[in-house]
Amino acid sequence: MFVSRSMTGKVVTISPQALILDAQKMMVDKQIRHLPVVEKDDILVGMITDRDIRSALPPGFIKQALRPEELERLAGLTVGEVMSRKLITISPTDTIQDALLIIQQHRVGALPVVDEDHRLKGIISVRDLLRAFINVLGIGEPGTLLGILVEEKIGQLKRIVDAVTEENISFGSVLVARYWEEGKRAVFAYLLTNNVVKIKKKLAAMGYTILDPMDWHLDQLPQND
Repeated sequence: MFVSRSMTGKVVTISPQALILDAQKMMVDKQIRHLPVVEKDDILVGMITDRDIRSALPPGFIKQALRPEELERLAGLTVGEVMSRKLITISPTDTIQDALLIIQQHRVGALPVVDEDHRLKGIISVRDLLRAFINVLGIGEPGTLLGILVEEKIGQLKRIVDAVTEENISFGSVLVARYWEEGKRAVFAYLLTNNVVKIKKKLAAMGYTILDPMDWHLDQLPQND
């Protein structure tokens, strides 16, 4: 799935000449945490976050408690003086998998989406990605997650899919993950049924080991391929 299909297209933006206090009010009013900063023709020049604003303002910021000279300084502080110019962006034609990896690697909460001319086309956040993956994985529908341990060889996934569909059970999604034993893979099938007793017995009779998804530990996975 492409970023363009999952991003928020109608983005609230701000100018680098805008005042920092106006940016703070805009974030509060719109209930957002990231403001792309754009110039003419929606050219992206920066990003300002609620964290940037908190860092720029005195601790426990209250206008009445500030000295006149401090209040005057804050009143004239612009977005361009506080925003981050080292931008991590993504293209509309990149995938949501690309976006997820970039967000995880750089520890950011959102990515501006820009075209080849650096024009802002949208923004994709962790919340957007969660919504996209819920849709892709089909877990918005009632069902059961089934874990199956298989040997890492061609044809295993087809055998499982055939066995499940023979029982007139539909799939929400299927994921294949690394396993901590060499030569093994874990298949996680989200089945659109709550009655999985029969299919569990059938898969076990076919020689597969049924895994409890609740016992899955990421820290047990090999750190390198």
